[in-house]
Amino acid sequence: MTHADLVVRDTHVVTWDEARPSADAIALRGDRVVALGAEEVAAVTGPRTEVVEGALVLPGFQDAHVHAPFAGHNLLRVWLNDLEGKDAYLAHIAAYAAAHPDAPWIVGGGWAMEYFPGGTPRKEDLDAIVPDRPVFLLNRDVHGAWVNSRALAVAGIDRATPDPSDGRIERDPVTGEPTGTLHEGAAYTFNDRFVPRPAQADWEQAIRVAQAHLHGLGITGWQDAWVTPDTQAAYEALAKNDELTARVVGALWWDRHRGLEQVEELVARRGSGPVGTFSPTSVKIMADGVMENYTGALLEPYCDGCGGHTDNRGLSYVERALLQEAVTALDGHGFQVHMHAIGDRASRDCLDAVAAARSAHGPNDLRHHIAHLQLVQPEDLPRFAQLGVVANCQAYWAQSDAQMDELTLPFLGEDRARLQFPFADLVLHGARLAMGSDWAVSTADPLAQIEVAITRTDPSQRGGAPFLAHQALDAATAFRAFTAGSAYVNHDDEAGVLRVGSRADLAVLDTDVLAGPHAPDVLPTDARVTLTVAAGRVVHRTA
Repeated sequence: MTHADLVVRDTHVVTWDEARPSADAIALRGDRVVALGAEEVAAVTGPRTEVVEGALVLPGFQDAHVHAPFAGHNLLRVWLNDLEGKDAYLAHIAAYAAAHPDAPWIVGGGWAMEYFPGGTPRKEDLDAIVPDRPVFLLNRDVHGAWVNSRALAVAGIDRATPDPSDGRIERDPVTGEPTGTLHEGAAYTFNDRFVPRPAQADWEQAIRVAQAHLHGLGITGWQDAWVTPDTQAAYEALAKNDELTARVVGALWWDRHRGLEQVEELVARRGSGPVGTFSPTSVKIMADGVMENYTGALLEPYCDGCGGHTDNRGLSYVERALLQEAVTALDGHGFQVHMHAIGDRASRDCLDAVAAARSAHGPNDLRHHIAHLQLVQPEDLPRFAQLGVVANCQAYWAQSDAQMDELTLPFLGEDRARLQFPFADLVLHGARLAMGSDWAVSTADPLAQIEVAITRTDPSQRGGAPFLAHQALDAATAFRAFTAGSAYVNHDDEAGVLRVGSRADLAVLDTDVLAGPHAPDVLPTDARVTLTVAAGRVVHRTA
């Protein structure tokens, strides 16, 4: 008899398999699950079988919306995500600049808007610590950048520079001079034209760093929501060399400054894969921006924060008619479409685009999905199930924080504010849920995100008032969304379930947070991932 390579016993195995929802042991051999249950596992346990302990075994988490290369790139450079406040940011930036005197640019990001008046940091603070080199730091949600005077000079941006059509240069209200914050397209265009591009070796190392971090959180696969030709080449090189131990779907970036002529280019890029565990089979379309800088696309205008209304309804980065044509064309070429929608107008436009594709080509199994869904009108909720569109939820955002309280609620107004992140209503209307972190926009930790989905509160401040508590999910639904739901989006039908014969992707936790029949006895962040297995390979183990 060929014995198992690895066994976890005396545990609670949650399988998500209707035929056998749970077991008390699991055995793996090669890249497959070979036994479930104490008796069956004992029969395949031999003298060379590794036996480990763990309170809970789950199918490996899959992140349905993440930016792994960019997160890894920032981790290797200026990483501000784990810091709080302007002073902490400036101290870290200054230390990095001093430690890297030969770096021609200071790049990275992760600053939060809540720590700056109006969400807009100023160039003078950077000038004081890095006066001689350009600084370019994307914010945490990657919808804006903080730059110093040297960077503005390199780009030739001054009071006479017009705003791009898809963004804004923050300016002094009196002098008109740029103040040091670039919004949306102003930041992206700057990055594309002036910031030195990392070499392929740099992107490969960034992905390695990101992969190690994600594996440490129990994540065995993900969908990269912004794959450029450079990051695609890096993924494919790692996959060819068997260094990409996660299964990754690449969402190829739709250039919002162009039209349908790029479809054939995307088809050609897809033709280079799949390579190993990397498949470039999705296309990412940004329908709008974000609420905090008033670029999220709304059906009705933003409030002015003082009880009145403005004439600003946000930005549609791909106009409604073109969006319908694009999704229809991509659907016809067999692409999955991964759409970003924050505002209610963007959500509706994305649903209408899928409806147009369905009308043209009929139903299919491409599993189109819409990410973020911060604001969805009630009449649009049933359309997800009707159209077969997956709701790709970023659960960690569904909590009260300074950014929500100061930069969002006053500008949405009371009625619209009650409609945010409608997870429970989506489930009620039959929508299939997936979950993704949008890391490095927010934490990559699935347990923290799931806790917010369950409690609608910040895990570090338990006991606070929940944010729209009626939209909370039960624990099983939330965990299933981050495992089976995201695996479904990734067309990874071998993952998201543990049964004999399935691929051996799993996460082992030190605490059983799914012991209760309706709610966890302890909350998700009380647990830690102790072991992650991807296709039978141990890719993370605690010391």
